[in-house]
Amino acid sequence: MATHHHETTEHKVGTMDISEQQRTFAGFIKLATWTTILSILVLIFLALANS
Repeated sequence: MATHHHETTEHKVGTMDISEQQRTFAGFIKLATWTTILSILVLIFLALANS
């Protein structure tokens, strides 16, 4: 088997760029919020229409 030699570097907390993850999470929260609002509005409409 081949041996793999990797340089090990110590992880420094707070040095990773997480801007993409933050944008993705913000988009997910926005989508979940609008889906919830739309679902509530549909349920209100169905209740008023006596369906």
